[in-house]
Amino acid sequence: MEQFTPQDFEIIDTHAHIFPHKISEKATLAIGKFYDIGMHYSIGDPERLLEAEAKINTHRMLVCSVATTPHQVVSINNFISEQCGLHPEFYGFASLHGDYEDIPGEVDRIIAMGLHGIKLHADFQRTPIDSKSSYKIYEAIEGRLPVLMHMGDYRHDFSHPTMLAKVLRDFPKLQVLASHLGGFAAWDEAEAVLKSSENVRFDTCSAIGLMSPERAVRLIRHYGVDRCIFGSDFPMWSPKSEAETLLSLGFTFEDYKKIFAENAKAFLNI
Repeated sequence: MEQFTPQDFEIIDTHAHIFPHKISEKATLAIGKFYDIGMHYSIGDPERLLEAEAKINTHRMLVCSVATTPHQVVSINNFISEQCGLHPEFYGFASLHGDYEDIPGEVDRIIAMGLHGIKLHADFQRTPIDSKSSYKIYEAIEGRLPVLMHMGDYRHDFSHPTMLAKVLRDFPKLQVLASHLGGFAAWDEAEAVLKSSENVRFDTCSAIGLMSPERAVRLIRHYGVDRCIFGSDFPMWSPKSEAETLLSLGFTFEDYKKIFAENAKAFLNI
């Protein structure tokens, strides 16, 4: 099997969380507590992301954060927009919350600020992805912005793959990047119900390192190499370790070119 290094490829990391300096340590620790795991980085601020990505010469990073309450939406989106202005490597996704009072107006503002999509985390937001409040978001963004969506958690029933299958039927023009190969800790269910939609892609973070290599290869091939996209889930994991895990799976050079960058460019219009 031919051996590759991250430096052999153009890399786009399509899943990285960043937080303002004053709350970055607290927010990072809260994620670790939520999942009951040790975070690779104790502080998830923009500078540490750039330092981590420099180790594999990452070209672009999709940066995002999550509004756990409606009143956080505007400040988070302002922060992401500001950081994208400071760092041309960043490709910003905004946050929305189903209970925010003016979702269409904020979508207009998000687009005007030059942000490129929406990040939703149903488990943090405690809002099922097939709920009425979530549907208000999809109605406002369908055909306008893609959504990066946390998927699957065995402890909660907010982001089950069967829910996404329903959403994709109800919103046939909604472009979805389904995190964690479609279902963190719910990969059997994701494999069963998510392959058919043309409008869903799958990122690799918090997935390929949590299953056997054989299962990771099978799942990526099941969805199709053309539909899978590299992500690190910084600060939870190291971009370098996630890239090296992906490279250990034995795909071809052309396959890795697609997963590391080409699929993201095509799907996200980068």
